[in-house]
This record gives sequence, C-alpha cells and structure tokens, in this order.
Amino acid sequence: MAKPTISNARIAPTIPTTVIDHNGETQQVEIAGEHALGLYVDKHELITLMTLGQMPEALAAGWLLSQRLIRDVNELEEIQVDWEAGAVAVYTKNGIAPVLDERRTVTSGCGQGTMFSRLMEEIETVEFCRQPLFSAAALLHLLQLIRQQETIYKRAGAVHSCALVAHDGHHAELLCFVEDIGRHNAADAIAGWMQLNEISGDGKVFYTTGRLTSEMVIKCAQMRIPYLVSRSGTTAMGHQVANAVGLTMLGRAISQRYLIFSGAKHFNR
Repeated sequence: MAKPTISNARIAPTIPTTVIDHNGETQQVEIAGEHALGLYVDKHELITLMTLGQMPEALAAGWLLSQRLIRDVNELEEIQVDWEAGAVAVYTKNGIAPVLDERRTVTSGCGQGTMFSRLMEEIETVEFCRQPLFSAAALLHLLQLIRQQETIYKRAGAVHSCALVAHDGHHAELLCFVEDIGRHNAADAIAGWMQLNEISGDGKVFYTTGRLTSEMVIKCAQMRIPYLVSRSGTTAMGHQVANAVGLTMLGRAISQRYLIFSGAKHFNR
C-alpha cells in the first residue's frame, strides 16, 4: 500500500524575546515555541496537541498509532499541516474506529497526554527482539552522543527530547532525535517517523530526558523497542508495567552512572 502524502511544515523552534537579568540589564534571549495544533481526522476534531512544531506530520501519525486509532500509517491517505489555521488535517482511506465513547485515562505526561484504557490490555502481548544485546559500553556512547547534540534545550530550555538509537552492542548511532514541549509528543513523533520510514524497533534503544511513567513505557512497548533509557527516574506504575512486559529499563543515566530498574538479564554490564 502507498504511504500517505504529507506536508513538510516544520517551523522555527524558538522565538526571540527581551528579558532583564539579575543585574538589571536587558538581554535578547530565545524561548521555546509552543503552538496549539488541532488534530482533525476526516474533518472531525479529535484533540489539540501543544507542540514545538518540529515534526508535526510524524507527531499526528504517531499519536494516532499510540492511541491505536490506526494500526499502520498505510491506512492514511494524507497528512497536511496548516500553521495559520493551527491544524493538522489527516485523511484516512477507510475511516477509523469510533472513539467518542471511549473511556480515557489522564496520564502523568505534561501537556495533553492521554491514552485510551484499552492500551493497558494489549501491551502484555508484545514480544521483543533483543539482538544485538545492549551493553554498558553502548550506553555510555549513547549518552555521549546526546550530550554532543546541538539542542533547542541548550538554547532555550523548556523542552524534552527523545531519541531512537541503533547499536551494535558496543557503539551507538542516533537514528532520530526529536525535541518537543512534552516528552510524550516527542515519543509519538518518533513512532510516526519509524512507520513512515519503515524502521522497526528490533534491537533498538529509546532514550528520553523525562521520567519513566507508565505512559512512556507503554509507548516504548508499542514501538517494539526492547530497551528504554532516561536521565530521570521511574514511577511505581512505570516500573510495574516495564516488568510486566519484560522491557529492559535504565534510569538516572548520566555520565557513567545508571540504574537498571528492570530486565537486567538482558543488559551486558
């Protein structure tokens, strides 16, 4: 099946503004952009996403995938972003399942993070391909690559980042790096990018700057990525879900320090 036709509507991630510093002096600085993007599917409004606007088409596709409103991007005909209207219009080939009567769970993700309750029921069926085996050496290389990134966070702060990483057991390679207002948006953008570019999660690593909540663990499991890494910690439910699905989860990963919260037998120290 043909991939959807998509726009390329990335916008400037920062906005210049004037501030007064601690010495009372005026400075020009950059602040992170935050834009409301209404998601319309077949002309029906579903949700408004607050986003930095770096990968809006992939974000829309990834959100639909993560909510299981679609199972494959090939179900989509078109994804078009119009920043003047503050909207992304998605057209499907055969429609999507009704969602208005779904019971929703509000998650701990910042911004507009939500997930439908049925997601909790399906993730235990996920099977992971863990080859090549992730290692401490590859983790340290990953963290070094993240530190070397020229990021919006370094310029303006106020954003989270997520990354999809390939590795050979010793070295790491950044395949996709996304920053957004919320880490859940960055994760959804990577999910959409993976499907649009036919990249599987087999043996890959997912990195996030944010805390490892149940939402982030579920998103990682949906992408079939067996390894999840964060510079932050985990929540009790995030820990519970990671153990339930057999995901290898590392947190507080900074410099040469890290904690293995789950799946230690699948990590080569």
